[in-house]
Amino acid sequence: MLLAALPLAAQNHKTWSDYGGAADAAQYSALAQINRSNVSQLEVAWSYPTNDGNKYFFNPIVVDRVMYVLARNDSIIALDAVTGKEIWAHAAEPGTNIITDRGINYWESKDRSERRLLFASNHFLRAVDARTGRPILSFGNQGRVDLKEGLDRDPRKISLVQSTTPGRVFEDLLILGSATNQGYGSAPGDIRAFNVRTGKLVWAFHTIPRPGEFGYDTWPKDAWTRVGGANAWSELSLDQSRGIVYVPTASAKYNFYGVDRSGANLFSDCLLALDARTGKRLWHFQMVHHDIWDYDNGTAPKLLTVRHEGKPVDVVAQVTKQGFVWVFDRVTGVSLWPIEERPVPRSDMPGEVTWPTQPFPVKPPPFARQKFTVEDLSPFLSPEDRARFRDEILSARNEGMFTPPGRRNTVEMPGNNGGANWGGAAVDPESGTLFVVSKDLPSMLKLAQDPEADKKLASPVGEHYYSGFGFMIASDGLSPIAPPWTSLTAYDLNQGTIKWKIPLGEVPDLAAKGIKNTGAHFPKVGPVVTAGGLIFTGTRDRKVRALDAETGRVLWEHELDAALEGMPAVYEAGGREYVVFCAAAQAGMAPATQAKIRGAYVAFALPQIPATAVKTH
Repeated sequence: MLLAALPLAAQNHKTWSDYGGAADAAQYSALAQINRSNVSQLEVAWSYPTNDGNKYFFNPIVVDRVMYVLARNDSIIALDAVTGKEIWAHAAEPGTNIITDRGINYWESKDRSERRLLFASNHFLRAVDARTGRPILSFGNQGRVDLKEGLDRDPRKISLVQSTTPGRVFEDLLILGSATNQGYGSAPGDIRAFNVRTGKLVWAFHTIPRPGEFGYDTWPKDAWTRVGGANAWSELSLDQSRGIVYVPTASAKYNFYGVDRSGANLFSDCLLALDARTGKRLWHFQMVHHDIWDYDNGTAPKLLTVRHEGKPVDVVAQVTKQGFVWVFDRVTGVSLWPIEERPVPRSDMPGEVTWPTQPFPVKPPPFARQKFTVEDLSPFLSPEDRARFRDEILSARNEGMFTPPGRRNTVEMPGNNGGANWGGAAVDPESGTLFVVSKDLPSMLKLAQDPEADKKLASPVGEHYYSGFGFMIASDGLSPIAPPWTSLTAYDLNQGTIKWKIPLGEVPDLAAKGIKNTGAHFPKVGPVVTAGGLIFTGTRDRKVRALDAETGRVLWEHELDAALEGMPAVYEAGGREYVVFCAAAQAGMAPATQAKIRGAYVAFALPQIPATAVKTH
């Protein structure tokens, strides 16, 4: 039987038909044609230009021999996965300014007579025929579903709800999170499931609980009518055999000042385990109580099986912006190792009641630095920058990772864009190894009152404070903390220990001077691990790499015309294994100063053996 005819769930990580490879978000491929012994022979098999100069970080999906990508002014394009030749294009709706640009979802009926691509743009959920690219008008209202409706808020007052990350397909459901805005009065972060055929809402889980729902008492009375967030803007994961969806949630809004949402604020900053068919809560764990640091859970929960205390345990592992790794029994929610609630600093802001403790996992050890002092300043700073940052740090409030922001400068380390982010982790389910890409990027927080906002926003709070936060960046565009700025850490989750840790990538200007162990700067990249013993990833230094999964040693690298964000895809077509990268990102942190991007999808494979060289018997 041909592999393409097998049910998608039965292909055991040998296809790439779902965002990140599979519904379990492992970012793992069981293909091993490309391996440690031959990876150095990789060559470009084909390239498809994005053709518009815009930024892309899309994770392609491949079904049968067809690859689906995003290019050419946010059009969905079907390519021949062997040759890279265009098959059809579905042009974006005119005026599109937001689209599911990290990936899309694929669904097919059991008999494969129906095949659909599901994605969102301009806050509408849409469906197109995967074979033709034509809209399916029977879906929703003439082919689209308004995602601003059904949230028990006035849709006209919702500015943002659609995530740029795709959801997960389970049976005939598409389960979605959302990307609410970051300020006061944002939409609630309901987790919702829609029927893939009709577009009708099937269930919703309220991450800001309603009266009578579990967790309602962790908020002020009727907070669900006015407070937003606690959303899942990042990646979801599915245990398909058990019918459980794992949802990593973000902070409640406003991000940095929570006087109008006193309490622990369930289900913000949680890992949620929900019944995928009904949305019923099975268990949860909250990583940050009453978050005022924007410490969203931004990375997909990773599903794998480990050997713990002599027994196999199906687990879910969650990595975070704070640099922690949390590992739970996938069914019960019980942590494999102890978690301690430790006292943390109190807020000095009027009316702000911070939670007195925060949870710390005793094991595994963190993968990111969790403090930033003058002793940690970069040796590459200019004298002027060194003096400035030294003064800022010494005059700021700086009492550890959970130091609350206030009217005085506050050091935040890891910063709210530090640690691990979307796409930033992968697992090898055969060995129980977790790989995490992380960045160390300190932030400086400071709250200031906005009298105009006080007039416009109706809430029980008379004063609204906003953070003038910013990443701490030196005049040369680099972080003031000593490198490495980007790291790749490998964990043995059977033992809860670090196997190895390396700087990932380079800063071209420093590398040209022979300084190569800095790690890339400001990455948003995801690793993919394979059964060939390899880790594939790319960085903003415009290089793609294959690393030895056992040691982290670079075995192959190739420079492309543009920087990379997101994760590659690994697939097999016509008996040949391919690795495709979306190289269409900015190399630096100031996009306005950049020229148009020479973006492309670039597929690599081993050299083909000429037919004339194949012996016959």
